[in-house]
Amino acid sequence: MASLCPVATSTKGPGGASRKGKSASGRASKVGRYKTAEESGRYTAPIPKSVRHSPPWFGALILVLLIGGVAVITVNYLAHLPFMAHGSPWGLVVGLAMIFVGFLFATRYH
Repeated sequence: MASLCPVATSTKGPGGASRKGKSASGRASKVGRYKTAEESGRYTAPIPKSVRHSPPWFGALILVLLIGGVAVITVNYLAHLPFMAHGSPWGLVVGLAMIFVGFLFATRYH
């Protein structure tokens, strides 16, 4: 009895183009011999856990930079009140720089 649904056995796609990544037998072709990650130079050894820990003062430095940056910006804006001397725009720059460095250090904290 004939099959109602013909099975496609061709490796050709629409328009007669061959399928990408397929050989004539329908399997993906590999070029060259298999190399391990160590042999190909793509392997990076894991970092020992003793090296990954940040020093104890690093967390305190992050907090000092973040809180200090907010404090510098707050004091700068308080100086702009009518009954006080005018603040400098550099206070905002210094405060934002401290906050930026605090976030930068926080991304490297282990």
